[in-house]
Amino acid sequence: MQSQATAMAKSGVKTSGAIILFGAPGSGKGTQAKRIAQVLGIPQISTGDLLRDNVSRGTELGRLAKQTMDRGELVSDRLVCDMVAERLQRPDCANGCILDGFPRTVSQAEWLDRFLAEAKLFGEQPPIVIQLGVEYNFLLKRLTGRRSCPTCGRIYNIYFQPPRVAGVCDLDGTALETRRDDREEVIIERLKAYEKQTLPLADYYRQRGRLLEVNGDLAPDEVTAEALKAIENGNRL
Repeated sequence: MQSQATAMAKSGVKTSGAIILFGAPGSGKGTQAKRIAQVLGIPQISTGDLLRDNVSRGTELGRLAKQTMDRGELVSDRLVCDMVAERLQRPDCANGCILDGFPRTVSQAEWLDRFLAEAKLFGEQPPIVIQLGVEYNFLLKRLTGRRSCPTCGRIYNIYFQPPRVAGVCDLDGTALETRRDDREEVIIERLKAYEKQTLPLADYYRQRGRLLEVNGDLAPDEVTAEALKAIENGNRL
């Protein structure tokens, strides 16, 4: 990763402003967001983290969100967008940021485009949008193959990183478990929900010439390198 960062610095490429990274469950989006943020020296902004931060600090937005959640309701787009707006205007975002988990819908994407233009953030440059594409059966193996040790918490994958002895943790010999969220029937529903939610969003950015696709089937280091190239290319659009 360091060599890629050095190459970008030598080429004079500036960090991009807002980078949107999205991909299906199991695509490695969270891992790649952290890697890219580290290389470029910009913050990773997760809507889940934003929500928890506002609630824990007792901000006005956090109090409104907590009241909504206490009623068993979903936090509105308006509240989420207000939190994102406040976060994007903090000093550490001056050179850019990675948006992880936002936008999730076309309406949120339209709001973000308007906000960046009206607030004149990042020189009014539209966000760079990267979609991590992973083949469906590969995703299923990544997700349904996960096993965890209830004692030490170590994670295995029976297809890609199996324990030395099937079904048993290498470290303490405890029987490995499959989390409920990793059962095949649950995974299939999660992937269906993602496709339903995300396809319109991908089309929104594709129609505007902003969608950059990266092959998420590659090894993690290769995915990071390809994503950084996509960001470099996105800066030239």
